[in-house]
Amino acid sequence: MKDNDIFYKLAISFIPTIGAVHAKTLISYLGAIDRVFTAKKSEILKIPGIGEKKYNAIINSNALKLAEKELDLIEKHNIDVVSYLDNEYPKRLKQQNDCPLLLYSSGNLDLNPKRTVAIIGTRSPSFYGQLQCEKIAKEIQKYNVTIISGLAYGIDTIAHRTAYNSNSPTIGVLGNGLETIYPSSNYSLAQKMKINGGLISEYPMQTQPERENFPKRNRIIASLADVIIVVESARKGGSFITAEFANNYSKDVFALPGKLTDTMSEGCNHLIKTHKAHLYTTVEDIAYINRWDTAPSFKQMSLLIDLDPKESKILEIIKNKPNISLDVLVYESQVQLSMLSSFLINLEFNGLIKCLPGKKYVISK
Repeated sequence: MKDNDIFYKLAISFIPTIGAVHAKTLISYLGAIDRVFTAKKSEILKIPGIGEKKYNAIINSNALKLAEKELDLIEKHNIDVVSYLDNEYPKRLKQQNDCPLLLYSSGNLDLNPKRTVAIIGTRSPSFYGQLQCEKIAKEIQKYNVTIISGLAYGIDTIAHRTAYNSNSPTIGVLGNGLETIYPSSNYSLAQKMKINGGLISEYPMQTQPERENFPKRNRIIASLADVIIVVESARKGGSFITAEFANNYSKDVFALPGKLTDTMSEGCNHLIKTHKAHLYTTVEDIAYINRWDTAPSFKQMSLLIDLDPKESKILEIIKNKPNISLDVLVYESQVQLSMLSSFLINLEFNGLIKCLPGKKYVISK
């Protein structure tokens, strides 16, 4: 095994019926990823939400064999894999309960840049939409942002290409595995993007661009972006779905208004009408609303996470007693084990603590 850490990260993602949420729970309770495959049955069945069916899925799956094959593929294609336990994992994404367990990436990426803007829209933009997309992508660069989109035809392609031509970082979020570039017409653009940015995906290497993958992909775009700009979108387009995710995540959404008779402006006009998007006029409006001239760094913003009073107490105990065990933490906090476990998972998801082997806890650095 060339890298046990990556190997077990890959393996747990291949267990049937064990999605990202249950995988995170297993790792949190057992203290290390490899113990998901080596722990006793009695230990695993004590974990909330993990019954006989899921235990059988763990021991009877081909996860280890699939991970071996996947490890060969990521080494062949020079792909990086980051898990939600790693410091490099996007902090913006980690804040969402539906964040993926793993992210595959290719290129020269900063997954935690200071400012991020998603520019999204229809695959069939009007001439006006094309011009506005290019204008927005150029002008937003004065604020040193990383542009995020989905590498699709149309608006996505224009946004990525404009960022690359401006020597600005850009990240494409794919709805398929990184062994394939989809659409294939953007292969050359994707290779250029890797110079100052690159590609990410939550899907295993050989995953095909199936229709159902793209709505899930859109939640990652919405999570990674501080601001989402919808240039043109129909009412049922993928961009409209991304904007809905963004609203659920309390992100700032801007929409470019269009004529009432334009089908590709129906989504934008509806977002503005229903107060789910600001009316876009200039990039200065975005900078003003986000206070980019005076805004704190994302690291500072992470300190502003709204914690339950008991979570704050638990955090303080761990800070004062690093490497504290779960048993001692129960005693020190006077919080029932079931509730304490829930609080610890939330603190870990928010990047505030780490669970070490042996179920000992420390403050994240």
